[in-house]
Amino acid sequence: MGITKCMISFILTFVTLFLLSLIPFSLSPPPLTLAGKGLAHSNSTSTLPKFAYLISGSKGDLQRLKRTLRALYHPLNFYLLHLDLEAPTHEREKLAEHISKDPVFAEVRNVEVVEKANLVTYRGPTMLANTLHAISRLLRTANWDWFINLNLIHAFSKLPRDLNFIQHTSSLGWKFNKRAKPIVIDPGLYKVKKSEIIWTSQQREIPTAFKLFTGSAWVMLSRAFAEYCILGYENLPRTTLLYYTNFISSPEGYFQTVICNSHGFKNTTVNHDLHYIAWDNPPKQHPIALTNLDYRRMVKSYAPFARKFRRNEPVLDRIDRDLLKRKANQFPYGGWCAMDEDGNKPCSEFRGKILVKPGFGSRRLRALLTRALSKRNMGRRQCK
Repeated sequence: MGITKCMISFILTFVTLFLLSLIPFSLSPPPLTLAGKGLAHSNSTSTLPKFAYLISGSKGDLQRLKRTLRALYHPLNFYLLHLDLEAPTHEREKLAEHISKDPVFAEVRNVEVVEKANLVTYRGPTMLANTLHAISRLLRTANWDWFINLNLIHAFSKLPRDLNFIQHTSSLGWKFNKRAKPIVIDPGLYKVKKSEIIWTSQQREIPTAFKLFTGSAWVMLSRAFAEYCILGYENLPRTTLLYYTNFISSPEGYFQTVICNSHGFKNTTVNHDLHYIAWDNPPKQHPIALTNLDYRRMVKSYAPFARKFRRNEPVLDRIDRDLLKRKANQFPYGGWCAMDEDGNKPCSEFRGKILVKPGFGSRRLRALLTRALSKRNMGRRQCK
């Protein structure tokens, strides 16, 4: 049976994020994972894209992180799990124990927990530092095509692997005075206890060595661009990183500014973050919390992700029931799952091979990608 059922899930990246995903796939981690199973290079899966996923949270996010992982899981991909330094040690230990004792995770070996946690300050550059750390770790340990705080398989199988899904614009608007000019200090860079960012009284001029871009903090990066940001064979990624060290909400500008100032990558941008997000008018600091009233709009947006959701929001159960077709603590059923002796589909064991067939969710996603990748959008909306 196919694994491409429409999937909506939520991701925790320091604040609660929910992903609305169409196809189970994975993300970051460990050493030999799928290579150990022979899947990464088998004929049946060699043409399928592989995703490296960072799923991170903070104190009290253990259960939500486990729920997110199960909703997104697919053996072809890689998952790196991070509970930041504010989370007590016993939560990280419970998470590691959960991964080690699960029969699927233990067999496929594509889920890893960050043992030495980072301190992450909301709106501070430590959020960006945590993402770059995850990319660096995943580049060393796994063979993947895209890094994401997003998700997907079949709809992406025919896309060029050098595309980068990054919402961006050079029209800073209100961010010109509220983001670009203030100078802030993130205590998470030098303290072990979390605290608010520190605002300085001074302001700075807009840079002239590169052009500033801004956009969504949620991105899907090609492996080539991820390597460029980490290895920095040009000085642009390092120079830009130093500039954003004192920039508020740096994840909303760093990748946008680097890619649009790079001659080698600026033509690989797709101006979309693959999220459904509802905002007040005018927008406030945080998006509107989504509920059952937003369910139809989420699905009809064709976006694979959505945010944000309150803890234990009932619409999450509706997504599990109606879209993922899964019960609590189960994986969504897919072509990688083994049935039980009665032919039921609990999806609790790995069958040893992968079958991928497009479902309704894949078709919706394909429609969104066709629109985003049209000549009209690609040429006129790239790094403008």
